[in-house]
Amino acid sequence: MAEKLIFLTGRLARPRLERLLTELGETEFAWEIIDTGVKIAALMTEEIIKRRVTLPDGASRVILPGRFRGEPERLAAHFGVPFQHGPDEIADLPPFLGREGRPPDLSRHDLRIFAEIVDAAALDVEAIVERAGGLAAAGADVIDLGCLPDTPFPHLGDAVRELKARGLTVSVDSADVAELRTGADAGADYLLSLTEDTLSLARDYPVTPVLISAVPGDLSSLDRAIEAAEKDGIRFIADPVLDPIHFGFTQSLERFAETRRRWPQAELLMGTGNLTELTDADSAGVTAMLLGLCSELSISSVLVVHVSPHTAKTVEEHDLARRIMFAARNDGALPRDYHPGLLQVHDRKPFPASSEDIAALAEEVRDANFRIMTAPDGIHIFSSKGHFVAQDAFELFPKLGVEADGAHAFYLGAELMKAEIAWRLGKRYVQDEPLAWGVAAPAPEEDRTRLAEAGHTLRAKERDK
Repeated sequence: MAEKLIFLTGRLARPRLERLLTELGETEFAWEIIDTGVKIAALMTEEIIKRRVTLPDGASRVILPGRFRGEPERLAAHFGVPFQHGPDEIADLPPFLGREGRPPDLSRHDLRIFAEIVDAAALDVEAIVERAGGLAAAGADVIDLGCLPDTPFPHLGDAVRELKARGLTVSVDSADVAELRTGADAGADYLLSLTEDTLSLARDYPVTPVLISAVPGDLSSLDRAIEAAEKDGIRFIADPVLDPIHFGFTQSLERFAETRRRWPQAELLMGTGNLTELTDADSAGVTAMLLGLCSELSISSVLVVHVSPHTAKTVEEHDLARRIMFAARNDGALPRDYHPGLLQVHDRKPFPASSEDIAALAEEVRDANFRIMTAPDGIHIFSSKGHFVAQDAFELFPKLGVEADGAHAFYLGAELMKAEIAWRLGKRYVQDEPLAWGVAAPAPEEDRTRLAEAGHTLRAKERDK
């Protein structure tokens, strides 16, 4: 028997919801819409639903508006039928229903993140520990202590021991054998980067070496290091080394592919910082591309660096990208529609409502409260006083009649500017909510079991009473 879905909504949203569900055509489920009698769907409460809603026979599941602030489990207990939040926007219902209401599983991945503290030698142990804690919280699996040429690092051993005491996995990255030995003596888990000439360190200590060519770009040197490690039974990770654009980038990609062909079972590492740090492009997109390569070539580790301010969220971006790529590969799918966190500047679906949808909604509004929405033709603001459209927020202000209401004018100015930014960038705008910038600027945690607080204008009016 087909599942029967019940959609709860308000008066203003019902026509559009009904049209969208009808346009789905034949579906594997039956559906019915229940108008709860409130004007705005997000204003529904648990008590309103319990008091006004009678579910039809055969209801399998009830879909609540995405912005409903209440506890679905309590409603499920009351009605004896599962309740769940739908998407925030009606336009997002088709993919939501295509996934049968279950979000993709991003809990798994198979990629290890080494996060390098590049200037570790210049920091004291306390500062290193603090930096390491932030990197681990962002998703790093290994804290890499970077050693600088001709820069003393007398507290290297102390730093390694302190990080290990705090339960962190540690690597030491140096071209100086003495520093590598100091790190290994202190209990480092990994040493970066050993060659066929320095592999003996891995025979003396219980560490995992990351192997590179003794001569840059010489795969035969890397082959010899791998062969020696395998002969001695040393677990290793090989790094063919990713070079920056115009300095061997394409050839380095070929090295990774060739290394995988020669050594199909070997663990590989890719240092992504030579692209994210040394390219003036938003790092999220660069990271997604590189981790797509890692996914296809079964590269199991990445070395992540943050020096340039434009890569401030690089660890978070790598963490999300590895989860998206893992899920997409397991599904045999493109890495799309799994999570919007890497779409920081533009959105794939910036306008959930068309200009015609907004015009129809505006005709139904009977109160003086302004609603703001965006569509391909610009910024829409409407109330019972009228419906105005512009592509420049400043053009709208003279039409609103709020010159004598400072609080309301300030609020509308802020919202309209936010709407204009969203429209110009092709981002989704939702009134009274922050713009979504993905992992670049995570939104504050939201408690959907409580109604939203009164807005600035309403609070001002309450104070003036």
